[in-house]
Parts: sequence; structure tokens; C-alpha cells
Amino acid sequence: MSPASPPTLSPDAARDVIVEAAAALGFHRVGVVAVGPARRYRAYREWLAAGHHGTMRYMADHGHIEARRDVRALLEHARTAVVVALAYDPGFSAGPAAADPAASEPDPSAPDPSEPDAGAPARGVISRYARGDDYHGVLKRKLYRLAERVGEAAGGEVGARPCVDSAPVLERDLAEAAGLGFTGKNTMLISPGLGSYTVLGELLLTVAASPTPVDARTVRDRCGDCRACLDACPTDAFPAPYTLDARRCVSYLTIEHQGPIDPALRPGLGAMIFGCDICQEVCPFNARAPARHAPDPALAARTAERGAPDLLSLLSRGSNQLRRYVEGSPLRRTNRHQLRRNVCVALGNVGDARALPALTGALSDKSPLVRGHAAWALGRVGARAARADRDEAGRALSAALATEAEAAVQGEIRAALAALDAAR
Repeated sequence: MSPASPPTLSPDAARDVIVEAAAALGFHRVGVVAVGPARRYRAYREWLAAGHHGTMRYMADHGHIEARRDVRALLEHARTAVVVALAYDPGFSAGPAAADPAASEPDPSAPDPSEPDAGAPARGVISRYARGDDYHGVLKRKLYRLAERVGEAAGGEVGARPCVDSAPVLERDLAEAAGLGFTGKNTMLISPGLGSYTVLGELLLTVAASPTPVDARTVRDRCGDCRACLDACPTDAFPAPYTLDARRCVSYLTIEHQGPIDPALRPGLGAMIFGCDICQEVCPFNARAPARHAPDPALAARTAERGAPDLLSLLSRGSNQLRRYVEGSPLRRTNRHQLRRNVCVALGNVGDARALPALTGALSDKSPLVRGHAAWALGRVGARAARADRDEAGRALSAALATEAEAAVQGEIRAALAALDAAR
């Protein structure tokens, strides 16, 4: 959007219009702040210099860095930033996602995907925010409508740029400045009374709006001596409080990372195939968040099975079937090979011998990424299986090794065979 006529709205009136319209659109929190240099820009550069962004090289591109330094790089003449939070369903997941169930605090009445019974299918875990419609589209549509409402009140179109987390914005920095909450030790924005089960969006505007009042109690760091999130992380992704090493984060590994997952980190993924909620599950602010904040309906789980999908069913789906499965959801972020890789790791961690035929079939997948992780899973499942199943896994791996051309996959197969030999 670009200005069509000079706005006639005073800054105070603009703020009031924004707050009222945001509430009508269903946002659970809204804050207004003047644009300017990001307060945590230096910390961001230090985070990049430490390599904590992993293979997300785009985060170190000049354009991304400049926009994170000052959002006016995204919208020339921007004067105001509106920051909104939209809550998604905080219901408990289908079971503990960590390899060590004691590392998280799942719903004790929910089934545990790491302990399959004779009849139930092996199930994975999808992060809560990804069980409904793609929040990028949900947020952007609401932000565009918010911009239209401001333009109507101003008597002319207002320059605007909606941003969701795909835009290069230090959004938690802006959210704190706008008074939405504080950044916890797990690097998530925590809004007291609402918790951290929210997605954030920003609307940059060329119109001047007075800032919303900031309650010092809301933005003050209230983590204190609590280490629940740091200690619960199954892959030790927090080298220090308030610092996330994405290279070890389950969300990064299952979504952003497109290559092989470090074998040392695979057990920590447990049954998680897309994202991770553990550091939020154990947060006291989420436990105490009042139930009166109904999540946005569009972000609710599409089906009861969405948060705990049948892993064998997913692994058996072809490209077109997987495309339909992820359509319109955040799962579109991963490609077919990544998703099948994640499913193989989850099956290896769940340890259900019923997965052996499907994993054997995955040894013939056209993707070396999938073949390598299927081999790892076969070794892990076979090592814990009955002797006959273990021998079956060994024969499948040996046959695959005889025809495998990729050196990396050969290494995975040999390691899996060694794991089977060690279990004899």
C-alpha cells in the first residue's frame, strides 16, 4: 500500500482506531510503538557471529540484517509499528515428545507415542501452532484489514506493510517495546495472563500514531531463578538463558534444516516430526494462563488426529498425498524429503517393530536423505526388537548396502548394522 492522500487522523485518534480495530479483528494483544532502531540489534549480530542460525544463511544476508536493524528498510517513511499477538490452542499434545519422558510435562491422561500398544498405531507429534491453518495467511489477512480500517478513518489510503515471521523483523524486540510482554529464558515472548502460545505479527504504517501505554510489570523479566525450559530441552539447545542455538533446536532440525540430522541429536527428537513445544509446556506462565482466552478458530487443530498423526500412514503416502496433507498449513514449510526424514527418526525413537517393513521400503526412497534416516531407524528399532525382527532388519540393511551408491547413506547403513550387531 502507498499513501493516496494526506491522512487527517491525529496520533491519539490513530492509536485509538488501531486498538479498537485490532480487538474487533480478534487479536488477543495489541501494542503501538514508534519505529526506530532495534534495541537488540547488537545481540542479533552477536548471535549470527556465533553461528547459532545454522543453515539459515538468509538471516545473515545484508537486506535481512538492515531490516532487523531498522524496520524502515521494509517500508520507506514508516512512522508507526503495530504489534499484535494471536493465541492458538494451548491444549496438551498427544504425548511426550522427548526421548526421555521425564524431560517434559505432558498431559498424563494422553497416550504416549513412545510406548505403543498392540493395537494403537505409532503416532508422531506436531507442534500446536501447526495443527490448524497456516498462521502466516491468517495473520496477514487480519493485518491487511487493520490497515484498511486505519485508512478509512484517515480519509485516505495509508502506506502499510504487514509482517509475519517470514519478514526480517526482530519481532520480540518490537513486541516488548509495544508492551506485549517480555522475552523468557527460552527466547519466547511471554505475555502475562496469556502465556507464550501465540503467533506475532506487525503492521508498519506511514501514519503517526501515539504509542499505547506500557505497563512496566508486563515487560519486566519475570523468569527469576526458574530454569524449567532450559532443563527440559531434550537437545540442550540453550547454551545460556535467553540464547537459543538453532543448530540444536528440535524446531529448527525438523523444519528449517534440510540436510541430515546429527545422529547424536536424533534421540532427542522423540516422536516430534514438526516443531517442538517442550520449553513452553513446562513454562509456569503457560500453566497459569487463564482459560478465558479462546484461541483463534482458524488456528485450531483441523482434526483430532492432526497433533498426533499415524507415522506409518505418513511414511506410506506418495508425493501428491503428502502435498494434500500439508496444503494450507504451516507444514508446507518442509518438503517431502524433510517430512519423511522426520517420520523415519520418529519411528526409530518410538521403537515399534511394526514399522520395520515400512522402514525397509524407505531404504529404496529416491532421496538419499530419507534412505539414510530410514537406515538409522531400522538399526534403532531392530536393536530393541525380538531376534527374528532384528535379523530381518539386518538382512534388509545388508541388501541395501550392496546397491547403495551414496557414501553418506552407506555410512548410515554400516552404523545401523553395527547397532544390530551390538544388540545380539
